[in-house]
Amino acid sequence: MSAFFRHLTLQDFAAAAFALFAIWMAGQVPSVEMAWVMAILTLTIFLFAFEVVGVDVAAVTVMVLLGLTTLFAPVMGLEAGLVPVSNLFDGFASNAVISIIAVMIIGAGLDKTGIMSQVASFIMRVGGSTEARIIPLISGTVGVISSFMQNVGAAALFLPVVSRISARTRLPMSRLLMPMGFCAILGGTMTMVGSSPLILLNDLIRTSNQSLPEGVAPMGTFELFDVTPIGLALLAAGIVYFVVFGRLVLPSRGTDLIEATDPSQYYGETYGFSDFTVREVRVPPDSPLVGTSVDAMERRWHVRVAAVEKGDGVRLGSAGVDRSVGIEAGTFLGLLGGQEPFDAFVADTGVEVKPETEVFADALSPGKAGIAEIVIPPGSSVIGKSARDLWLRKVYGLSVLAIRRGDDTLTFEKGGVRDMPFKPGDTLVVHTTWMDLARLEKDRDFVVVTTEYPHEELRPHKVPLALLFFVITLSLVLFTDLMLSVALLTGAVGMILTGVLSIDEAYEAVSWKTVFLLASLIPLGIAVEQTGTAAWIADQTLTALGDVPVWVIQAALAVLATFFTLVMSNVGATVLLVPLAVNMALGAGANPAVFALTVAIATSNSFLIPTHQVNALIMGPGGYRVPDYMRAGGIMTVLFLIVSLLMLNLVF
Repeated sequence: MSAFFRHLTLQDFAAAAFALFAIWMAGQVPSVEMAWVMAILTLTIFLFAFEVVGVDVAAVTVMVLLGLTTLFAPVMGLEAGLVPVSNLFDGFASNAVISIIAVMIIGAGLDKTGIMSQVASFIMRVGGSTEARIIPLISGTVGVISSFMQNVGAAALFLPVVSRISARTRLPMSRLLMPMGFCAILGGTMTMVGSSPLILLNDLIRTSNQSLPEGVAPMGTFELFDVTPIGLALLAAGIVYFVVFGRLVLPSRGTDLIEATDPSQYYGETYGFSDFTVREVRVPPDSPLVGTSVDAMERRWHVRVAAVEKGDGVRLGSAGVDRSVGIEAGTFLGLLGGQEPFDAFVADTGVEVKPETEVFADALSPGKAGIAEIVIPPGSSVIGKSARDLWLRKVYGLSVLAIRRGDDTLTFEKGGVRDMPFKPGDTLVVHTTWMDLARLEKDRDFVVVTTEYPHEELRPHKVPLALLFFVITLSLVLFTDLMLSVALLTGAVGMILTGVLSIDEAYEAVSWKTVFLLASLIPLGIAVEQTGTAAWIADQTLTALGDVPVWVIQAALAVLATFFTLVMSNVGATVLLVPLAVNMALGAGANPAVFALTVAIATSNSFLIPTHQVNALIMGPGGYRVPDYMRAGGIMTVLFLIVSLLMLNLVF
């Protein structure tokens, strides 16, 4: 017997405890239907809290169990199933689920155009190098973006941005990532499409309206920006909290930066330019470079121009920089070269050297451009022609740094690399944008050897179309009575039809795990509501609380929602608690819609442990441990409760 107990795990003891609780509850509730609903509810919480299976698998399992109650109703002592089979899959066609799918596609469409990268580049230019300036800029921007796209998507988008800022400012990632992540979660409370619980809320309110007692007026639903004052207050509180107390609650430890791989060191050692770096300079009015061309400059000083900015936007890659481009006063140049030729170039021309890349910080970042190897295959049409003959940089976006032919290597520092006719088997070392390199993989005249580079293709020419459909979507939501899902799908389908993103990219943008989680839990919410389980729990809770003010009941509900969202998904917590909130409000004489909104907002109060997707995402890159979340997130949790309850009562 002792050997048997030694092999038992914490999960086994928890399963036994939950089973005993379900059996005990069966004797407390007034009907058989409630007893079975409480048993399934207890099973759901156990599966979520102890992650016996994935949360989506757990939700689908619960949905199937609810469906099977129709078959086994006589054996279970029921007159009918807990949920009619005809309504079991209504969640997959619900307004909330379709809205979430559309929001994910719209967010991916905006990302594909590079708009978000431009925002990130702006932050890097104006952010300075102090926490007091950088944290509000990053956190505020992420918060606003996450109000219209999934929180985890907004956080993931800014991970490389924070990494580059950390590298430039020497501020540890651990001081920047947690504020960014927390504010991504807070930003989701700024609009009714900012988080899954808020998208779901109106559907749950409509469902609850069907079960209201006679004589009680139906609850109204919430408009897109009804929650904006609350979300803005929460976001502002989060930013102020980290600016004022960040030095006390945030850890400060070194972490590996999240950067795209930049193989400069490998290529430098292999091909003989070991001190190769990327630098940014500005041409002053009295420089001898004024009036010359890129070609003349490169021939004389053996440095390569990768990018140019003459006041009309950054020129980079194919159709961006070529040898005929003229150099004017005030021109910014992104240069590739070794230390010795670069020092000679600076001494002769008097250019202003920037300590860090600023104008080209985003364009020449390892995530956008770098060094690659390309081989000239037999039968290529470029054989016998040189880089100069082909206008290789202008046509293909390739700046040749070295050519290896057998045991011989010719580098740009020695000169003549652009004049050497290509032969079959030549290996070219080039600097290029990853977008140009991805296009080159389809060209039979070249064989791209480099495979480890970001392959994402941005479509900046689609920015006007993406913004057009974003504005159309907002207008439909704000100024018409069109169902939210139809309005959002209008923008999503518009982006697909106009090529902002392909249908395959749209499918990839959707988190199907979230879709199945949400759609599968909706029947459980129906069962809790229609069997009277929610009303019974609400009545028991109010009896236990006694004669207390309404705000105390509301606060208790918010604390309960916070606890539930820490041990299960925020969607699951919302589905289970909104019916309870409505019945508690009716029993206490309060506004049931406001109590339902309290739950939907409080389920974003997930900072204490890294169970939220955003917190899990930043945990590794930031080098965080659970105590770090408990220290910073504990205060944030209390602050969230105070600010949200205060604003809910002020606004509504």
